[in-house]
Amino acid sequence: MIFSRGESEDATVVAMLASALRRDISFGVLLPDQKLRINALRQRYGGSNHSMRETLRMLSAEGLVEASAQRGFRVTSATEDDLRDIELVRLEIEKIALARALDAGDTGWEGRVVAAHHALRKAEERVAATPDDLTALEWDERCRAFSASLISACGSPRLIDLQRKFFDQSRRFRLALLREDALDFAARRDRQEALVAAVLARDTDAALAMLERDIVAELRTGR
Repeated sequence: MIFSRGESEDATVVAMLASALRRDISFGVLLPDQKLRINALRQRYGGSNHSMRETLRMLSAEGLVEASAQRGFRVTSATEDDLRDIELVRLEIEKIALARALDAGDTGWEGRVVAAHHALRKAEERVAATPDDLTALEWDERCRAFSASLISACGSPRLIDLQRKFFDQSRRFRLALLREDALDFAARRDRQEALVAAVLARDTDAALAMLERDIVAELRTGR
């Protein structure tokens, strides 16, 4: 029981540290290619040497941190090539997963999509009116929830896990557009409403086309 509790507590600390670093990487507090030194991170975020190292290993598996035996850990780069590759993988994964969800999803799935879309619309209204850190964080989480809802009925835990991983890798680019005031929220609303309508109509071709347009627009121009 003692060992079990210790392992659980350690996992909780690592999860909390990972959430904090994941957020700060996504929001540009920790910059692309920035070296991540264990002692400096502990002073900033807390945790032990062991828990911080485990956190960095977790983020390395997610593609947000890079590790090498010689140079330690650093934030993954965010170049144009990185963006193109992330966009490519997201398109392939999410289109496959959405097509499967459209085949298998029931009315409960449709309800989750509609609810996630409604929550996203409210969050977009708030961040457009008051673009501060709190509204940006809420909006980012609602974007994640909407994207996850679309594929939640695909029947493949591995596809869902891959979608989550590459969605997290794409967050920096979308949030950078938000900080630069480059997002066209009206265009996003129209595009995502069309996507939801196609999903509810079970129009696979239209839904996949709108999904592709949404991913490309959100990462490239914000339009």
